[in-house]
Amino acid sequence: MHFLQISWDPIKSIDLGFFELHFYSVMWIVAFILGFYIIKRIWKKENQSEESLDSLFIYSVLGIMLGARLGHVIFYQSELITEDFFSIFLPFKFKGGLEFTGFQGLASHGAAIAMIISMYLFNKKILKKTVLWILDRVVVPVALGAVFVRIGNFINSEIIGKFTESDFGVVFKQLGETEPRHPAQLYEAFSYIFVFLILLYFYWKTKKSEQQGFLFGLFLVLLWTVRFFVENVKVSQGGIEKYFGDYLSTGQLLSIPFILIGLYFMFIYKPKTKIV
Repeated sequence: MHFLQISWDPIKSIDLGFFELHFYSVMWIVAFILGFYIIKRIWKKENQSEESLDSLFIYSVLGIMLGARLGHVIFYQSELITEDFFSIFLPFKFKGGLEFTGFQGLASHGAAIAMIISMYLFNKKILKKTVLWILDRVVVPVALGAVFVRIGNFINSEIIGKFTESDFGVVFKQLGETEPRHPAQLYEAFSYIFVFLILLYFYWKTKKSEQQGFLFGLFLVLLWTVRFFVENVKVSQGGIEKYFGDYLSTGQLLSIPFILIGLYFMFIYKPKTKIV
């Protein structure tokens, strides 16, 4: 084995007899638990009630999971709508026989859109401030959660990078390969740590949280700029890129609007009302 080459052949799950525990699912659980701890600290700083925090957690989990799944189906695997419809919403594959799959096929772009929608509903029914006030705060734990989701992808040997054409990289043994690829999942995970730390700094150490939309915009710019550049070393997952001449990947095409929206909220947006 070359010094800069890693042979990756992990155990993806543990059979508990009555249930098979997938480590990818564990990464999502870790992301939600750590996210809850962080937002609890933020909620306390903002003098918000624990009742509203519990509701926020429920809205967030349902919104992110449902949006991530629907985003994957719409942008990457639309054939499931006609070929295996119930597998879209349930952790099972029905086509070709019943099979438990756990959390598979989740898209971050769909999660982001659904998160905004769920926060709108949460604000309208529970908090009654503004959607941006909430988003400026929830993006801090969401950025950390993204780290663990990408680690989960690495464990699953999915969303893989291109061949490095050198001695550097990771050989994904479970894919039956012998040549190293870019560990694109780890590139993203490592970069998202810095996205989280930057957001954490701006929230706790500056007054930018008082500028409605700034932290939300900063999150969009940082996260999807990372995604845009890492896509250069990823294997294409297909999707809508074929309708745009294959010049950019689906992930890059979907990242551009988020970056532009982020810049708008950081530098152009002026709130109409002040938060009490």
